[in-house]
Amino acid sequence: MEILERAYAKLNISLDTPFAHADGEQEWDMLMVAIDLADTVTIRTTTAHTNIIVDSTSGLLPLNEKNLAYQAAELMRQRAGVADGVEIHIDKHIPVAAGMGGGSSDAAAVLRGLNKIWQLGLTEAQLAEIGLKIDADVPFCVYSRPARVTGRGEVVDPLTQKFPPLWLVVSKLAVSVSTPKILKMIDYDSLVHGDMGGLMAAVEAGDFKTAFHNMFNVLEPVTASKYPEIIKLKEKMLKFGAEAVQMSGTGPTVFAITDKASRAKRIYNAVRGFVPETYMVRLVN
Repeated sequence: MEILERAYAKLNISLDTPFAHADGEQEWDMLMVAIDLADTVTIRTTTAHTNIIVDSTSGLLPLNEKNLAYQAAELMRQRAGVADGVEIHIDKHIPVAAGMGGGSSDAAAVLRGLNKIWQLGLTEAQLAEIGLKIDADVPFCVYSRPARVTGRGEVVDPLTQKFPPLWLVVSKLAVSVSTPKILKMIDYDSLVHGDMGGLMAAVEAGDFKTAFHNMFNVLEPVTASKYPEIIKLKEKMLKFGAEAVQMSGTGPTVFAITDKASRAKRIYNAVRGFVPETYMVRLVN
């Protein structure tokens, strides 16, 4: 049986890590959204063999057990108690190593797809729990809609308030950021935390102007200390009319928000010349 799933990229409207757990894992408090820049993941099950086979249109992905989609298939096979072969094809559009959750989103697509194929009846919360074994971003990617994400990434509370129609210009600088390395660089004594409560209150009241004014990412100064081009890109986007600009995840992707398509086009044209991996996208509500 075969199924096709869309795997949406994610962005962090806010990102805080209040503390690290005793095992070194981060505690998170984030407002996350999905955007319509997406991979297409085709999942096929077969009884002709018992292998998990991953292939992709990108030459940058590992196609073995290091691939998160592969790991998702393995976990779902264990959960289902079956030995079927699983063939996964990833038509890649989300930039790799960009802080946009591309690998996590592919894994979430496999979780959703196999849940349907094998008729397991697992809820989004149950799939998110399985997803956490793979990566901290997988639980959000199972839901792929605006949500506050806390704990180690496993507590996903989708928002009741819808975001207004927005345009985003998303630029992935030509550097590869290692998330584990950035997380090791965190000095909790010097982290400057944003006002998560104020930001969430503004979102829940539908006051998105205030919400975007209060956006923050506590990891931005950490990554930017290594890659100062992040700050230069932010300044350029603001100069060309973005309402708000921020780095997503551990970077190096930076995104600009505006409610006008004409302004988004202007930012896009201004940035694309020196950052080729630039996209004009919409939010997935």
